[in-house]
Amino acid sequence: MIIQTSNVRINVEYFPSSEKESTFVFLLHGFTGSTNDWKEIIPHLSKKFSYAAVDLVGHGKSESPENLELYLASSIINQLHKVIDHFTQKKFILLGYSMGGRVALSYAAKHPDKLSGLILESVSAGITDEKLREERIRSDENIIKMIEEKSLEEFVEYWMNQDLFATLKNWPKEKLAAIKNSKLKIQKMGLINSLKGFGTGVMPPLDDKLDLIKCKTYLITGELDKKFTQINSELVKSFPSAKHVIVKNAGHNVHLEKPDEFGRLVNGYLTG
Repeated sequence: MIIQTSNVRINVEYFPSSEKESTFVFLLHGFTGSTNDWKEIIPHLSKKFSYAAVDLVGHGKSESPENLELYLASSIINQLHKVIDHFTQKKFILLGYSMGGRVALSYAAKHPDKLSGLILESVSAGITDEKLREERIRSDENIIKMIEEKSLEEFVEYWMNQDLFATLKNWPKEKLAAIKNSKLKIQKMGLINSLKGFGTGVMPPLDDKLDLIKCKTYLITGELDKKFTQINSELVKSFPSAKHVIVKNAGHNVHLEKPDEFGRLVNGYLTG
């Protein structure tokens, strides 16, 4: 379904619970991803909850506007707020992967009292060091230039061949091809503006706001993703109530690499 937010139409795939009074879980994908990324996971999750997978601005079936302001953290938070209000006025749970995790974390820092839970997969809280921020922005500028100059097929091939996703190379060719094909439906404008407006170097860092997030927080990383496992081993200390779980033999994209294990972990969180 399409939900009209402030100046942006956002696509949401809704998976209702059979129970009358169910808590909502909103799922947020990573950069170049879409609601399709969660379709293999949702069948593994508890039927006691209702699920809404959201295509973030510039991704999936949501709009990819030219206006850069609509990709800033403040705008994305407002868009997500409108989507959530469409479904529930009660407390809810956010589950975000990578870029979607940064969105979930940004929302939680802005509206901590609205959440009953927070699940973050392979996430960072932004970058506080100015030199490192500038380095990341320059890196993203090079990626933006590639998106502008190359075909979408060439960019997706480059993106999926990064060291961050090296563990996906062991997948069956058909499964890997399906993921790549789903990314080819994204608009270039959406990818470019997502990096310009909400790249890791651009987003407001959240380290000094994590103590505001009082709800039970779950951090998930793959043991083969050394970078984000290290980030999260430090990040977990900043929350009032958080746990960091490391999934064996998994890389950056735990929910796609280990759907059974990921589902078991999330269910343990949801029902525990």
